[in-house]
Amino acid sequence: MASGKELCEGVEWRIRVVDGSSEVLVPPTGLARKVWLRTKGLISGLGMKVRMFLKQAWDMGASDPRKVIHCIKVGLALTIVSLVYFMRPLYDGVGGNAMWAIMTVVVVFEPTVGATLYKCLNRVCATCLAGFLAVGVHWIASQSGDRFEPFVVGASIFILASIATFSRFIPSVKSMFDYGAMIFILTFSIVAISGYRVDKLFDLAHQRISTIIIGTSFCILVIMLVCPIWSGQELHSLTVRNMDKLSDSLDGCVRQYFTNSNGEDDQKLQGYKCVLSSKASEESMANFARWEPSHGRFNFRHPWKQYLKIGASMRSCAYCIEALNSCINSENQAAESIKKHLSTSCLKVSSSSSSAIKELAESVKKMNKSPTIELLVEEMNSALEELHNDLKSLSHLLNPSTTAENQISATGLVPFMEIIPVVTLASILIEISVRIEALVGSVEELVKESEMKDKIVAKEEKPEGTMKALQR
Repeated sequence: MASGKELCEGVEWRIRVVDGSSEVLVPPTGLARKVWLRTKGLISGLGMKVRMFLKQAWDMGASDPRKVIHCIKVGLALTIVSLVYFMRPLYDGVGGNAMWAIMTVVVVFEPTVGATLYKCLNRVCATCLAGFLAVGVHWIASQSGDRFEPFVVGASIFILASIATFSRFIPSVKSMFDYGAMIFILTFSIVAISGYRVDKLFDLAHQRISTIIIGTSFCILVIMLVCPIWSGQELHSLTVRNMDKLSDSLDGCVRQYFTNSNGEDDQKLQGYKCVLSSKASEESMANFARWEPSHGRFNFRHPWKQYLKIGASMRSCAYCIEALNSCINSENQAAESIKKHLSTSCLKVSSSSSSAIKELAESVKKMNKSPTIELLVEEMNSALEELHNDLKSLSHLLNPSTTAENQISATGLVPFMEIIPVVTLASILIEISVRIEALVGSVEELVKESEMKDKIVAKEEKPEGTMKALQR
């Protein structure tokens, strides 16, 4: 039974348990205590979230220190450019438009040298071109009188903005000057419209162009002098890593299927997925690498487009590995006797193919032709011949008179269904080997073009060195 007693400061509840002699009281919980408990819970929950966020940020920075370096470089560039605003002589030269230099740093600064150069050069060229055209349009419009001036300005904006927008759909322009076309539209529209209300339009255009050049110049200096990250080097390393992952996935999947081993690293088996998802990264890196100067082993005219062909060849192999993985994980599995019959030849094909891909990765890494790649391709072809012979011998396993142990029915349907999965796997392995030969051709073409570019650059630099020697 429960009873209540009203007090002068509130209501107190008492619970009485009737068991003959005992009484249990529930202590009162006031409003202040409830508020304190809820506030304490919120503070502890917020502290836990902040701790988890800091831990994730620390782990991300520790796994890739280049991200931390990029943040430091952005802060350094902004600090240097901000001096333009603080120093009185520079401020008097560019006026209140000094903020455009800071905005330029925020917009164009990218993690890699190629991406930053791409945005900086596009922004400077587009701003200069748009500024000069806007000043010219303003002069023509001012000569036409107050009545027709708005129509001249509006018509020029319509025509030039439409042409610049259409140029962004052209593949060659989009890959190299898409950002510049966008900046051209923005700058021309702003300057042309401002000229209708601003008297000193030339000074306005001059100040904005000057501040943008200042901002981009500091960005280029910082990105190239402080721990530079080159798009070309990133593309080169990505290609080598993808080849290694492709090799591990191919060899691991076939070995797991025929040996029934579950000890394979799942991350290695799924490495081919990284190859499938790297197309956009390869295209952007190759595009940005063309803007970079000579660095390391890579000259200014290094054949970056050839990396895209290598990436396409690797993806064609990765698609086959994905089909191979689906076949391995299928519910319809082949009989153990049939798997045993083809296991040796299939493992040889996968092992030789994997070795060929690894050798290609070393060839790309060292940028020279491998002396053993032809031998590895011959071994792969020899393993393919053995696999073809084993597939032809499967007809004996389908003959009921010679394989009584299989207890094949008169229709022969059961053994045919049992043989389909392993034959499918073998056909995929054959297709992968054919595509690996195409990958070999792409890598050899890269090495050949790279050597040719190096010779051309050496010949161009040789006369200069000879002249300097004669002058000495």
